[in-house]
Amino acid sequence: MAQRPGFSHKPERRGVIGPFSAGQLALALAAVVAVIVIGAAITTPLGRTGVGPGPVSPRATAFLISSPPPQGLQPGSTAPELAVALADGSTYQLQDLSGKPIRLDELRGKVVWVNFFATWCPPCQQETPILRSLAERYRDRGLEVVGISVQETSPGDIAAYAARYQLPYTIGFDGSGHILREYKVYALPTQFFIDTNGVIVQAINGPVDEPGARALIESLLPPTVARPGAEPQSVTFNQARTRSGRDREPAAPPAAGPRGTGRAASPRPRPARTARPCAGRSRAGNRRTR
Repeated sequence: MAQRPGFSHKPERRGVIGPFSAGQLALALAAVVAVIVIGAAITTPLGRTGVGPGPVSPRATAFLISSPPPQGLQPGSTAPELAVALADGSTYQLQDLSGKPIRLDELRGKVVWVNFFATWCPPCQQETPILRSLAERYRDRGLEVVGISVQETSPGDIAAYAARYQLPYTIGFDGSGHILREYKVYALPTQFFIDTNGVIVQAINGPVDEPGARALIESLLPPTVARPGAEPQSVTFNQARTRSGRDREPAAPPAAGPRGTGRAASPRPRPARTARPCAGRSRAGNRRTR
């Protein structure tokens, strides 16, 4: 009879949690931590350069379109003109949606807000109502908003976007990206606030927050921009009413009436009373009655 092999039994190996071993759990935990770190890095706003009020929106993140340059445009430097000399000797001039050139030198004396955006960019779409509101609010005080659309197919798409949201400010179409590169833009939206002398005051890589942007604009604009023969724009409605009331000549006070009456004398003499018909005349006519 053949000899049988010996019988041996080994107990089943069990993991720390269910079928998972300690090494597998450690690997999974490391993957979760990496995802959290990467997510925090992506969703953190890029921040701003320069000093002054903080108009960066804490609830939105810029859309990166390239790697950040070693050094971007710095506050205190003159804003580049919206025209670029090309290698073939020609000059690329930024134009608005109607074909009119946009030149910063023609906007000297105004505060200029340059906004690089794209219609397909979610954070750009989010801040569009802010640009529309502030452009309308400060236009008469000397703010000029210039939107520069980049990475778009055609000017028609931009015109449809502007018409849909009723944007009241100037928009240029930078289809070639020459102005984008001249301003060293690497994120959308990107903002440049330029003072009345054409100097960059603040550059922001990301969407703005309305209260902060409003405070920055107020700090750059003159207190009032008076027009000949017009009220300053900063005068409130109630102040205008008070001023117009002071400018009028006061009306003469009514003359005092007879003592003890407590009433003012009438400014016009009362009409004379009609004489009563003489006796002997009938009420029906002028003939004497017998």
